[in-house]
Amino acid sequence: MTKPSDNPADPFKKALAEATKVMAGDHDLTVSYSVDPAGQTADTIRLPQVTRRMTRDEVLLARGTADAFALRHKFHDAKTAAKYMPQGQMARDLYEAMETARVEAVGARHMPGTAGNIDAKISDEAARKGYDQITQAADAPLATAAGYLIRHLATGRPLPKGAENVMELWRGFIEDHAGDKLNDLQDLLADQQAFAKFARQMIADLGYADQLGDDPDGQDDDQEDQAEEGSDEEEQPDSNGDDSDGDDAEAAPEQSQEDQQDASEAQISMDDQANTEMGEETEMPEGEAPLDPPTPQPISDADPNYNVYATEFDEEIRAEDLAEAAELERLRAYLDQQLEPLKGAVSRLANKLQRRLQAQQNRSWEFDREEGILDAGRLARVVASPTTPLSFKVEKDTEFRDTVVTLLLDNSGSMRGRPISIAAICADVMARTLERCAVKVEILGFTTKAWKGGQSREKWLADGRPATPGRLNDLRHIIYKSADAPWRRARPNLGLMMKEGLLKENIDGEALEWAHRRVVNRPEQRKVLMVISDGAPVDDSTLSVNPANYLEKHLRDVIAMVEKRKAVELVAIGIGHDVTRYYDRAVTITDVEQLAGAMTEQLASLFDTDPRKRARVLGMRKVG
Repeated sequence: MTKPSDNPADPFKKALAEATKVMAGDHDLTVSYSVDPAGQTADTIRLPQVTRRMTRDEVLLARGTADAFALRHKFHDAKTAAKYMPQGQMARDLYEAMETARVEAVGARHMPGTAGNIDAKISDEAARKGYDQITQAADAPLATAAGYLIRHLATGRPLPKGAENVMELWRGFIEDHAGDKLNDLQDLLADQQAFAKFARQMIADLGYADQLGDDPDGQDDDQEDQAEEGSDEEEQPDSNGDDSDGDDAEAAPEQSQEDQQDASEAQISMDDQANTEMGEETEMPEGEAPLDPPTPQPISDADPNYNVYATEFDEEIRAEDLAEAAELERLRAYLDQQLEPLKGAVSRLANKLQRRLQAQQNRSWEFDREEGILDAGRLARVVASPTTPLSFKVEKDTEFRDTVVTLLLDNSGSMRGRPISIAAICADVMARTLERCAVKVEILGFTTKAWKGGQSREKWLADGRPATPGRLNDLRHIIYKSADAPWRRARPNLGLMMKEGLLKENIDGEALEWAHRRVVNRPEQRKVLMVISDGAPVDDSTLSVNPANYLEKHLRDVIAMVEKRKAVELVAIGIGHDVTRYYDRAVTITDVEQLAGAMTEQLASLFDTDPRKRARVLGMRKVG
């Protein structure tokens, strides 16, 4: 007999997942639920979490998000989108917003019930971003407004309050510049290629023609370059979207969402029964396993006794997967605006750093060689003594360029506000400056997925609260910029640090070990790891059931391991916190606005050839 689920939301979630697959026309889709931002890849859909309470807003948001992603999976072709994708960021945002509106409008034609569900999703987004409070067009995203206008005109439906406000603020501007083209909108919706051309022309009319790039129909050789941005979606099934899909969808009988869910629930009971039977079949082998268990691998190379209660909930994720591109661009603009007064000082420090690094990059000379360039400085010896042979010199490159720098940023809640803003902009400046000096840069961040333990703690409670469980929270390690990624592509990602709710707990030891593991496997000969933090490791869930120094001890063990192996040069900057008691090379700043200068001096000193000067700048307690 199938054991009923303890969570009353599970039947709804399973039914919605099955309905989403049916609507997308792809039964191989993986549909999951998470407290993280909703997202979509070629073969997965991540929906907002639905709690046990199953509030009306939660249900509507989950259904609206599911419908939006399913329609995009069915009616959007990634290759066509990539072919016509503009090059500039603002133009790309406009293009994406209009394509999303097209997909949802086409879906509403074939499945009218989706329109109301997606309205709930738009309403939630507008409320979260405060669109109903905006009074000036300059404060509202143009791309979002254009997408809303396309949706409104294509479906004839009124928009939710906040979305309508944003649309109306920009509507006059859009119609003044591109209003004549909007008359043909209805005839273009079913043809993605024709709509893409329409979108590019509309973008040009709005004043962003310089960001479109080459004409994709006249420059076939450019298709592969433009498709790079959409490479994650290129493996979508064939049902994803050429023009014939729309015709097939019109011919197919409409199926209401309620009917889909009814069918799904029937399938759910069969799945549950199958899962139960599978569980019964595997009980006997499990009983024999303890006779000779394999030796578990240690969680930490630095401390074999360091324990983690559950690792299956940990997350290593790219910044672009935690927020949509439009939101990242908005957060990045907010970051730039917030730190506008500091840009002059930061730019001067960047120029200073670049001059110092490039000074170290000057070519050196080998003298007294038998061939090469004539050494004019030593011709006097030949004049004084004609029997003295001519002296030549040979120019050689230094090994400075073969370097990678990793910036590991504390993304804990205590960094909220000005500290995280300045840390983000300093990472921006350092990455751009070092890239100009041919030094590769990786930017990483660390926090947790939840306050007070998350799913790890829930599992621990369900298991009866075993004593000394070890680390008891879900890690979130964020890759803002990989070492091989060009800065122009990663620039918007740092705006993620401005996202409300991102910054939570900090478990420094595991983050440092993760960053060290990444950088030590790089091919560069010289590796530098800079940690920026504002305090000791803190996680209430872990420290409440383990020794008070559990996380701090592990951090010290990891630092000792890194410094002993000497494969990576480790440097730390403490913001209002004395990190010299942890790190051998460290400096503490009392004012967050000193961070830019401290980072500049730290990085410049790492390339200084005078070890005494390096020791003085880095604040080392011992030299050599």
